[in-house]
Amino acid sequence: MAKKQTAGRDILGEFAPKFAELNDDVLFGDIWAREEELSPRDRSMITVSALIAEGNFEQLSPHLQKAKENGLTKEEIAEIITHLSFYAGWPKAWSAFHIAKDIFKNEKKTGQYMTSDQLSNSTIFPIGEKVEANFTGDAYLQMIFTDETPLNASIGNVTFAPGARNYWHSHKIGQVLLVTGGEGWYQEEGKPAQLLKTGDVINIPPHVTHWHGAAKDSWFVHLAITPGATDWLEPVHDDLYHTL
Repeated sequence: MAKKQTAGRDILGEFAPKFAELNDDVLFGDIWAREEELSPRDRSMITVSALIAEGNFEQLSPHLQKAKENGLTKEEIAEIITHLSFYAGWPKAWSAFHIAKDIFKNEKKTGQYMTSDQLSNSTIFPIGEKVEANFTGDAYLQMIFTDETPLNASIGNVTFAPGARNYWHSHKIGQVLLVTGGEGWYQEEGKPAQLLKTGDVINIPPHVTHWHGAAKDSWFVHLAITPGATDWLEPVHDDLYHTL
């Protein structure tokens, strides 16, 4: 969901209260919040392109930051500006690149996450067999513990290739995830996604619909401690995943 905007009131609230209201409540409140019609990521792409084409570079900096928060990568921004240079003008592209370089200077490049070689050198348990059902992309499972006593819980080592994730699902008794490698995502229905890194622990309550999986450019490995049955639901839509 779009973040509540207050820039209009913060900067122009006393000088131009009506303009501030329209900026915060209509443009960023009503229009940007129409996420079912157009995702925040796509709105950022359109807005950034329009600002560069018009040469509105004072407004470009905060919108590039917003584009970064909405999931546009450094490589995508560079490609957008390069494409626009042939339509909006070379000088505008140069000006836009100077701003974009500063905004995206700390972002990891594609492929800078956990590679397959790093995965093989850092995993604790075997990768196991490829999972064929209830997953998008390539995922692998090695069961570590399946005895009913004394824990009455199974423990599985789950390995996700970059971009892989499981379907929406829930657990009748709950589940605990122990992240042992790479970077990935965990999201409960109706809540923002959480970025997971090595050492993170997720305690999932009973009957909470959720999904988890790898980041787009990183392998991801976790142990899943599951004491009860799992109810599998529908896949995680690409539009949702690619906004992360």
